[in-house]
Amino acid sequence: MEIIFSETKDIPQEAILNLYRLLHWSSANKPDALYQGLMNSHSLITAWDGDQLIGVGNAISDGSLVVYYPHLAVHPEYQGKGIGRRIVAKLSKRYKDFHQQVLVADGEAVGFYQKCGFKKAGQTVPLWIYQGDEH
Repeated sequence: MEIIFSETKDIPQEAILNLYRLLHWSSANKPDALYQGLMNSHSLITAWDGDQLIGVGNAISDGSLVVYYPHLAVHPEYQGKGIGRRIVAKLSKRYKDFHQQVLVADGEAVGFYQKCGFKKAGQTVPLWIYQGDEH
């Protein structure tokens, strides 16, 4: 298995939808918005096994001070193989000098991100208006 990581945004919409559907993420129910959101990201890292998209992570940023990582999606059959960690490392390296690198995690993802160097943000409480149902 040779996994290729890429920063190109030349990704077929159906490849993204297939991955998000496998993960049962509600954003797959808004295919055009999901695709445009990822394509408009400040940074986008993908992982491929041949022509199959197996991982994606993105960043939204002001370009100078703050970066937010909204998505990290890894194909279920490839989880636990270091793909998510490598995507996070590539994004973190790009934004290493920024004042804040921010994300929201829940469930098992909290431990994963802690292993990647993220820490609970003091006494902050995440707040949102959310139209999904998987949390």
